[in-house]
Amino acid sequence: MSDIYPIDLDSIRGAFPPGIEAPPLLLDFAGWLNGRPWGSVGCFSLQGQFSDQAPIFDGSPLRDRFALFMRLPDGSAVGGWYGAGLDRDDAPIVGLGSEGDYELLAPSLDVLLAKLTSEQFDKAWHDLRPHDEVEPQTVELAQWLARRPPCEPVPCEDGASDLPDFRGFVEKWSREREDYWANHRMMAELGWRLAAHLPKGKNAWDKTRFEVAIVGEQYQARILTRGQQAFEEAAAIESLLRELREGMWRAQPKLGLWYAMSFGLYADGRVMPNFEYDVRPTIDGEPALLSEAKADLARAPRPERWVPKWLA
Repeated sequence: MSDIYPIDLDSIRGAFPPGIEAPPLLLDFAGWLNGRPWGSVGCFSLQGQFSDQAPIFDGSPLRDRFALFMRLPDGSAVGGWYGAGLDRDDAPIVGLGSEGDYELLAPSLDVLLAKLTSEQFDKAWHDLRPHDEVEPQTVELAQWLARRPPCEPVPCEDGASDLPDFRGFVEKWSREREDYWANHRMMAELGWRLAAHLPKGKNAWDKTRFEVAIVGEQYQARILTRGQQAFEEAAAIESLLRELREGMWRAQPKLGLWYAMSFGLYADGRVMPNFEYDVRPTIDGEPALLSEAKADLARAPRPERWVPKWLA
C-alpha cells in the first residue's frame, strides 16, 4: 500500500450515475486528504469504481444506482446509493463488503466523514478506522469539517432509521439475479452444449470455467484448464453468445455491448455468467482491435462517463 492515500478524481467523477455530479464535499475531502499518510483517518483509497467490479452478484445493471468512491484493502467498496425514492442530491452512504457484509454506513456523506473523525466503525468495517501503526489525523479532519460553510447540513444521525433496508435490497437482488440466470434459456442451452465439460467434482460449488471475448467481428472462447485452452465446441456456441450479447444490449441500451464474458458450468448444468463492459480483451494473443471496439460503440453508444479510457 502507498505511504499516502491513493486518490483518483477522474474515476470518482466517472463513478457517479449520468446526470449526477460528484458532490463538492467529496471533492474537497479528496483535496484535504491528498498527501496525508495512508491509514491516518482510515485504511482506504479514494477511487471510483462501477458496481460491475463491486462485491455484488451481476452488478452491471446497477451502475446508475451506485456511486462507489472508496475502496478498502479487502476489496470492499463504499459509496452513495441512488435507489428508488432516495435523495439524489444527498444519497445515503453504503458499504458493499467483500465477505457479504452489506450495510448502510451513514445517511449522508457529511455523516460518514463525521463518523470517520469519531472512529465509530468496527467489525466488518474496521478498515474505516485509523491504522494502528499510523499517527491518527481524525482530530484534524474534525477541525476541517467544523470550518466548512455553515450552510451545509450539520452531521446528524436523525432519519437513518427511515431509510430503506439496504442489506435486504442487495440480498433480494442477488437471489433474483441468480434465479434469472439459472433459468435463462440461453444459459440452459449453453450448459447443454457444453455438457462434455461438466466438472468431475462432487461438491456443489465445483465448476468448469470459460472465458469469452466478442469485439465487433472478433470472437474467441477458451476453457480454463491448465491455463486458457481452445475447446471443440467454441465455434458452435458463437452465434448463441452473440445473440445473448445483442439481447442484453436491447434490454439495457445504456450499458452498451459487453466485450468479455466469463462463466462457470456447474455439475448440475447451471451456468452463472459475469460480464465485462470496460476491459479490452485479448484475442489470439493480441489486444482486441480498436477499430472493432469503436464500431461496437458507434452501434451501441453509452453515456460519456461509461466509455472506458482505452476506447474514448
